[in-house]
Formats: sequence, C-alpha cells, structure tokens
Amino acid sequence: MLKAGFIGAGTTGTALAVRLSQNGCPVVAVSSRTLSSAQKLARLVPDCRVCYTVQELAEAAELVFITTPDDIIAQVCSEVQWHEGQSVVHCSGAHSVDILEPAKKLGAAVGSFHPLQTFADVDQAIENLPGSTFALEAEEPLLSTLKELTHLLNGNWVKLGSGDKVLYHAAAVFACNYLVTLVKLAQDLWLDFGVPSKEATRALLPLLRGTINNIDNIGLPNCLTGPVARGDLGTIERHLSALEARSPSLLTTYKELGLQTIPIALAKGKVNKQKAEEMKALLSFQRK
Repeated sequence: MLKAGFIGAGTTGTALAVRLSQNGCPVVAVSSRTLSSAQKLARLVPDCRVCYTVQELAEAAELVFITTPDDIIAQVCSEVQWHEGQSVVHCSGAHSVDILEPAKKLGAAVGSFHPLQTFADVDQAIENLPGSTFALEAEEPLLSTLKELTHLLNGNWVKLGSGDKVLYHAAAVFACNYLVTLVKLAQDLWLDFGVPSKEATRALLPLLRGTINNIDNIGLPNCLTGPVARGDLGTIERHLSALEARSPSLLTTYKELGLQTIPIALAKGKVNKQKAEEMKALLSFQRK
C-alpha cells in the first residue's frame, strides 16, 4: 500500500486520514496552513508526522491528498516540485483533475477522490465516512489504487469524466444541502402555529427517517406519498390558500416543487395524465 500524506487538515482530510489509517493504508505525514490543525490530525493517526511545508510533505508521501478548500487546490498544487512515481489526488466534488495539471506536467499521476457524504464536524465525518460512495476521476494505474481505497472504507465508487463533476456536485447539493433548506422551511411553518423550531425538528425527524427508509427499500417512484402522488387537488388547493394567506414567501417554492413532483407521481402510476394536467394547471396558476 502506498504511503499517503495529506495537505490540508480540515474535516474531510482528517476523516479520510483517520479512516484510511484504521483500515491499513499508512498515513505518514500531514501539512496544513494552521499548525494546530496538522498537529491535531497527527495525534489521531499513528506514526503520522507534521510537515512544515507542502514540499516536505510531498517528499515524504507517495500518494498525496490535497484536502484544502477548493479555491486554493490549484495554488497548492503549483507550489510543489512533483516527480514521476507520485500520485496527487484532490477531494473536491466540483473540480475535475484539470486543476492538478502542474503535477501532471512534472510526471505525477493525478486523480480525484470525492466522498459523497455530509461532513458537519470532524467526529461526525469520521462516523459517516464508511459505506459512502466515492466519485473517482483518474487513469490507470491510479484509478485501481483509488478503487482499492474505497474498498478499505467499505464504500462504493462511481467513475466520472472531467465534464461530469459539476452536475454530480449539483446533484449532491439537491440531495443534501437543499434537504436542510426544506427542513428549515417546514420549521418556519410550524413556528407560524406556535411550535418552536427544536420541537418541530423532533417531530419531523421520524418523518424524514421514514422517507429515507422508503427511498432505500421501496425506491423511486413508488416511495412517493402525499397529495401529488394521490392527485388530491383539493388538498393542494388548500395548501396554496393557506400559504398565500400566512406564508406567501413560500408559495412559489411549493408550486415549483409540486410541478417537479408530478412526473414522479405519473411514473408511480397512481394518477393518470388528465389528473396530472389538472395538478399542473393548479400549480402553474398565478394567484392574485
């Protein structure tokens, strides 16, 4: 197994370093703009030493992960004198391997290794990482090495082309970040009838878990429930009226999400085309 090093000791870098080390990949060095962050990571990983420059780290490791913020990956890569026999990998969800061109020009193999997971803090990131899917972008033999790392993490992998990364990352934003936004909007509606946000979250979490469980076990489109899935025009109309009266800022969002849900309802087969058109007309109607 190649000796790995990490440039960047934030949440993603720390989680990857800890879990890879625990599963047989030697993580030998870490470097970070903040010395205390590098020292903290090194304390969590046996036999990992702190390097004080990125060049020092590059000389200590065969497989270098750049886990800095996205905006400085290219800059960090350009500051190192890479050489043949090295592999340089970034962990950005949105960037392709093109930003590692300085390393490729010097003979290093380059790749991308993005965990499709949500990392709110270090402890939760370490907990969440195993079992994740990893988006890989690399050529052989580095591609096989990255696949092996996903197996060490009990994960799955998907190979992406350089033109796929932005849409892949946008999909992750829909599934993860905007789910948080939707819960916040639901909390706001509960506030309108006097239930504090913390209590609303506690009430909504079993519904969220049940929804995720249905997606996992039943799958799309059959996991869809609710008024659009049933073609329940009366309920949708009452929702629109209530939102218009008490939370008009959410009316457009409700309509757009409803319109995006109609094709799923059609695919489920519980509503016909006529009912779908009626829902589309109702949700597209400009209320005054």
